[in-house]
Parts: sequence; C-alpha cells; structure tokens
Amino acid sequence: MATVFLIIIYLAFISLGLPDSMLGAAWPIIRLDFGAPVELAGLLSMIVVAGTIISSLASSVVLKRLGTGMVTFISVAVTALALLGFTYSSSVLWVALLALPLGLGAGSIDTGLNNYVATHYKAHHMSWLHCFWGVGAMLGPILMSRYIANGESWRMGFFAVSMIQFALVVVLFFSLPLWTRVNKSSRPQPEETPGKIEPQTAVIPAESKVLRIKGVKLAMLTFLFYCGVEATLGLWGSSYLVNVKQVSPATAAGWVSLYYGGITAGRLITGFITFRFSNRTLIRGGLAISLAGALLLALPLPAVFSLVAFILIGLGSAPIFPCMLHETPARFGAEHSQKIMGYQMALAYTGGAFLPPLLGWAAARSTFMILPPAMIGYIIVMIVSSEVINRMMSKRQGEVKV
Repeated sequence: MATVFLIIIYLAFISLGLPDSMLGAAWPIIRLDFGAPVELAGLLSMIVVAGTIISSLASSVVLKRLGTGMVTFISVAVTALALLGFTYSSSVLWVALLALPLGLGAGSIDTGLNNYVATHYKAHHMSWLHCFWGVGAMLGPILMSRYIANGESWRMGFFAVSMIQFALVVVLFFSLPLWTRVNKSSRPQPEETPGKIEPQTAVIPAESKVLRIKGVKLAMLTFLFYCGVEATLGLWGSSYLVNVKQVSPATAAGWVSLYYGGITAGRLITGFITFRFSNRTLIRGGLAISLAGALLLALPLPAVFSLVAFILIGLGSAPIFPCMLHETPARFGAEHSQKIMGYQMALAYTGGAFLPPLLGWAAARSTFMILPPAMIGYIIVMIVSSEVINRMMSKRQGEVKV
C-alpha cells in the first residue's frame, strides 16, 4: 500500500509540472496568433503565480479542513479544466482569465505534498518527488514542440496536456480512501542528520510568530530568487534563443525542454546522493553549477553552447529546491513546518511572479541579451543568502564553519 501511495504522489507532481513550462515554450507562436506584445507573457505568468500565492497562503487552513488527498484531487481537476479552456481561448483576455484558476490549482497541492513528504519521508524521496515534477515540466515543452514542428496549432499542445490531467483526476478520485488508511497507519519519519540542531519552537510557540524564528526570512529570500531563476529561464529561454541566437521556435521549445530535463535528471541523481551528502552540501554544489551555466550563457558563443548552458543551469537547480524544503521541519520544527512551508512557497511563487515579467519588460525595451546577466545576479543573491543561513545554523550548532 505504501508503494502505491508514493506512486500516486509522484504522479501528482508530474501533473503539477506539466503546465509550468508550456506558456513560455509556446509564447513566440501564441503572441503572433493574438497579435500580443512580447512582454505580455510576463503579465500572464504573474496572474498564474498570483493564484498560486493565494492558494499557498491559504493552504494550512484548506489542508487542515479537507486533507491532503482531497486537496490534491480538487487541484488537479481545476488545473485540467483551465488547460482545456486554453485550448478554446479566442483572445489573450480568455488566456488571462484562465491563468488564475491554473495558479490556484497549483498552490495548495504543492505546499501540502511538500510538507507531507518532508515530515513523513527521508530526503531522497523529496528529491525524487521533485524529479517527477521535472518530468512533467520537461514533457510540456516536448509535446508543444512536437505539435508546432508538425505544423499544428499550439492549442493541440494544451489539449493533450489537459487530457493527461483528466486521466490523473480519475486516478486521484479512486485513490481518496487510500489517503485515509495511510494517514491512520503512518507516522512522521524525521531525518536523522548528524549534529542536527533542536528547532527554536520552545521559545517561539505561537504560530503567528513563526516569522521571528531565526533564519526563516533568509530561507524565504532564497526561495524567492530560486523560483526567479527557474521561472525566468523557463518563460523567456525560448524567446532568448529565437531573438538572440536565431534558433527556430520549434527547436527553441525543444531546448527549453532539455533545461527541464537537466532539472529532472539532476533530482533523480540527487536522490541517490542524499544517502552520502548533506542537504547543505548539495545546495552549495547546485548553486555553483548553476552559476557556471549562467556564466556560459553570457559568453558570445555559438547557439549550441546555449543549450549546454541551459542544461547546466537545470542540473545545478536540481538539488536546491527539494533540499531546502526538506530542511524545513529540521530547522524550524515539525509543528510549524506546514505554516513555514506555506510562507516559503508563497515567496517562491512571488519570485516566479515578479522577476520574469520584470525581465520581459526590460527586454522589450532593450534586448533579450540581458537574460544571462540577470541569471547571474539572481544566483549570486541566492549564494549569499544561503551562506548566511549556513553560518547561522553552524553557530546554533556550535560548529566551526569551514
């Protein structure tokens, strides 16, 4: 039963990833059909993420009332309906209206499943869970590029993904009783980390004061810029390749899928590496690889090097998000992890909401050549904030920082 339950959770994360990268991959074609300005994709992305932020902040209340299983079922159903609506949209206005439920469907499921896995499973399951998100995020642009390359409408790409989502809705509906049985029989399995500190929950017990726990705000800042990197490259990577590197739209969509493929492969590998290395080490390594990829992207080299840079940034991004999430209960206490997880996810989606359109606005008034320097800047901010957290945690543990 436990194995079947994990498979269902993994399938839910494939569903979560599928629509995340499709808008950016198809936007060079969508905007031509609707006669829309290039930077409008940033506004649409903001609407999606606004919905996700709202549902993330409300997740602790919703999950407590409905349970993780029911919230997952409802969220995937809402996402499937929104994607089906994209297929029949007659204008950008309809796309914008449907973007809100698309975001609402993602927030609660993301927060709920992340916290459930962080409190009930070991670190490798968190990495593999987000690996399956990467499978979905990679498949989205692949499907879209196939339809575009075959001369079909981008609408067929959204239709295909909506059908996949509806199939998962059926699976989740019939699995609802399984959630009840598993919740009754399972117990949280905290990570056994050498030298792990005692969370500060004894001195700050009130839920309303969780933001005052040392390190929480810095962790939220790291999440903000992580999603800024991931969403910015996912949304504007295709436009950068088309406008700066003169790559065809179909090829550009395929290359963006390989960026998500790098995230997926990296998280699969990370799941095995967690048996040997700590979350802190994996986060540092991921940031270093991402920075190397961003620097390569900034160099004036042939287009194929941009593909290598995309893959490197994807590989480097792989361990950062799941390892940061998995540290949440250990750092701040399992009793507050659901609330803090919601805050972290809200800030992550805020980065995904505002940083991509900011770059799109700037690129429309200059050039998409500003994408690589922006990536470098975001990653440097992440490195600095992450290292401050590491120093803070080391002091709390009484360790000597190396």
